[in-house]
Amino acid sequence: MTAILDLHGDEPGFGLALPALYNLVYCSRATPGVDDATVQRIVATARRWNPEYGVTGILVFGSGIFFQWLEGPRDNVTALMSRLRSDSRHDSIVLLSEVEEVRERMFPDWDMELVTSDHIRDVLQDALDSATDAQNAKALSVLLTELDAAL
Repeated sequence: MTAILDLHGDEPGFGLALPALYNLVYCSRATPGVDDATVQRIVATARRWNPEYGVTGILVFGSGIFFQWLEGPRDNVTALMSRLRSDSRHDSIVLLSEVEEVRERMFPDWDMELVTSDHIRDVLQDALDSATDAQNAKALSVLLTELDAAL
């Protein structure tokens, strides 16, 4: 069941129905052999299927690390995450956050947008700075250490 919030303004006819959106953020280490061509195929597949399931988001890939924000209907996002957990291209998946809230989409026009790897360190550092789970913070620290060692 999808929750809808109906916001009404002072003007007649004004109204906006916002669905409850589930968002999930994770990072993982790419397995050996995952290269830019592999990532391009992942993005192409996401762009083909995500609109059908109401999923939007952003994917960052660099230095062998995936960082992804997914948003959409809860059942569809969790089903996608389940497939990602069994995807042989991912290792050490760390769930950074998951929230369901009534709001507008952060990435309404991005069935899946790929961000350049130049920003992967900033994304991981921001995730570490806001991590509340000790296990996630430790995993993010390890990923940052590995990333810095590779530079």
